[in-house]
Amino acid sequence: MTPVPPGLVIREAGGTEDLAALYAGAFPQEDLLPLLRALAGREDVLALLARLGLDLVGHVAFTRCGVAGRPGGIALLGPLAVAPDRQRRGIGGALVREGLRRLSAQGVVRVQVLGDPAYCARFGFRPDAAVAPPYALPEAWRTAWQALGLRDGAAPFAGVLEVPAPWRRPSLWGA
Repeated sequence: MTPVPPGLVIREAGGTEDLAALYAGAFPQEDLLPLLRALAGREDVLALLARLGLDLVGHVAFTRCGVAGRPGGIALLGPLAVAPDRQRRGIGGALVREGLRRLSAQGVVRVQVLGDPAYCARFGFRPDAAVAPPYALPEAWRTAWQALGLRDGAAPFAGVLEVPAPWRRPSLWGA
């Protein structure tokens, strides 16, 4: 685990932060701004910011979802971005770990992610077949669909992940 930079402050996003430069730098080939704007300020979203001094250096969102008519207890991690000049310094990991800690305290027992398997495995995420994404994934992305249980002994989830409106864009899922 990479040590967290001294002075890193993680706090909940207020919904008014300008994330455009952060995401454009981290993902120059993707336009995640419509999704970020749609998620901002929603009660079913835990969004965290990371700052070093006055600089915004990272952001992550976790959206509470449901499965097969079972509301709650499950969340979707993403998007996650760290400023390009601050990557590989523990900021993304600190954001994810803090988000998982807060979600667990709020009663969430499982987190899904569509992300790099090598990166997500650092937190304990494993490939998942029990909960299906809301849209069929391209074959090359199938191993990127992963889950992490936050509590031992929690009732299992099975079915299709039911996501709120901002996530109901097939293009977000490679479709």
